[in-house]
Order: sequence, then structure tokens, then C-alpha cells
Amino acid sequence: MERAVIMTGIGGQGIQLIAKLLAQAGIREGRQVMMFGIFMGMIRGGSSESTVVIADDEIVTPPIVPEVWGVLAMHPEGLPALAKKARPGGVLLLNSSLVVASPAWDGVRRIAVPATDMAKEMGQVMAASMIALGAFAGATGLVAVESLQAALGDVLPPHRRKLIDTNRACIAKGAEYVAAHDIGAALPG
Repeated sequence: MERAVIMTGIGGQGIQLIAKLLAQAGIREGRQVMMFGIFMGMIRGGSSESTVVIADDEIVTPPIVPEVWGVLAMHPEGLPALAKKARPGGVLLLNSSLVVASPAWDGVRRIAVPATDMAKEMGQVMAASMIALGAFAGATGLVAVESLQAALGDVLPPHRRKLIDTNRACIAKGAEYVAAHDIGAALPG
């Protein structure tokens, strides 16, 4: 099995961080992993995108992929361009707090999670991407939620490590959301 996932949003939403977290969780599970991040400017509000490829065997996909199995979209910025990369049988997880409309993607399973609203309710608006990543893991089974939580110490910078427990709770909240809404794991394809 080889899965390519693109995470997209804007600067300040934690796209590069959750991509590193997904990659590290895959490594913790003994899988092969490749990651490639792109961000337009080093300021909040610029476009941010990262591709993570996770495989059971040697990765044959280049880091810039022509098609992807999964998309995690935190913001509508750049989302229309990704429609042509989405592979039928894949999954699109939308932060429905900010992405209110998206193009129809034939054969792609759409999952709407109000990640920003959930983060606000938890008093952790900066952790919306962690909620979305937890939901993505819970809905797809790509990596275990516990692997994401365990990898936080590997990817959070020292000045953010005091937030490990908060981020673990946000990841769990996302997974709980998809479980409560009967969004099953282990998508085929």
C-alpha cells in the first residue's frame, strides 16, 4: 500500500507541522515516508501545502505527485487546483468551518469536519489543524491516532512542547468526531 496525501491551507494554520506529524507517525509505525512542503512566504496568510507519501514498502512516488489518494483542506485557498489531482477512491477532508463550498470531485469521499469551530469550543483555536489531522486518521486508518499523539514530542519545537497534552486532546477530539458521525476507517483503493 502506498498513499499520497496533500495538506493545504494558509500560513499560520499549522499545515507544515501536521504534515511533519503525519510523516513521523508513519515512521513510528515502521512505514516508509516521504514529505515535501511548499509555502508561499513566511508570513501568516500565504498559501501553504505539503505532500506526505506513506508506504508499506519502498516508495516509488516522486515527492511532487501527479495524483493523490487524500486531501486535507484547512482553507479554500488552492483547493480548486487540487481537484484534478484527486484520485477516484480517495478521500477529501474539509475544514467545514472555513471551506463552505468546494468543487465536485468524482469518486472521492468527502468528509466535513468543523475543525476551527471545534478548536474554538476547546479554547484552542490554533490547534484546528490537529483536530483535522485526528479526524483524517480516524476516518481513513492511514496511521493510528495513537501514533500521531506519540509523535508530537518528535515534531513540536521546544517552545511548544508545553502544548503536547493540549494537542493530544485535539487529535483525539477529531478522531472522536468522525467516530460519533459514523465515518468509518480503512477506506479501500
